[in-house]
Amino acid sequence: MLLTEPVTLANDHVRLEPLQSGHAADLAEATVGLEHAWYTSVPIADGIDADIAQRLAWQSEGHMNAFAVRRLDTGRIVGETTLCNIDQANRHVEIGHTWLGVQAQRTSVNTAAKLLLLTHAFETCDAIAVEFRTHWHNRQSREAIERLGAKQDGVLRNHRLGPDATLRDTVVFSILPHEWPAVRRGLQERLRRG
Repeated sequence: MLLTEPVTLANDHVRLEPLQSGHAADLAEATVGLEHAWYTSVPIADGIDADIAQRLAWQSEGHMNAFAVRRLDTGRIVGETTLCNIDQANRHVEIGHTWLGVQAQRTSVNTAAKLLLLTHAFETCDAIAVEFRTHWHNRQSREAIERLGAKQDGVLRNHRLGPDATLRDTVVFSILPHEWPAVRRGLQERLRRG
């Protein structure tokens, strides 16, 4: 299966649904309370339609596979995530452009979603590397990526310009196929413990 092929992924906690414009209302509601996150690219409620359109454009170009994250205990869409920077020829992919609403943070949602995406990448699409990138100042994201079991590869200094023209240092993490069984076991155990 290609990393770019739309697919629905589900477990007992979340369902990752191919992103569509019909998710906009729930996504706009989920952005409430995230306005303070200057170092992330969380859209504002009024920008959800444009955000969905951009992700779908990147998907049509073959760079991304975009998902809405549905929390199964509430039935609500609580965020977005993607397989991005897809390099199908080299079986390399990044999990990114992820954000979760305040009500879903520090719950099983992120762990369950990452387990689905990693399982799909390694076991269905035969990826040889799954990467994660985050802003140097996004310590919450860095800690969450480390808890997944990813290893830090390095820091790309002055990697990008932010929307306000500030320079961004990007921290790069990855998981390789030989590391995946232990990472999978750790994620499953975290979900089991709640």
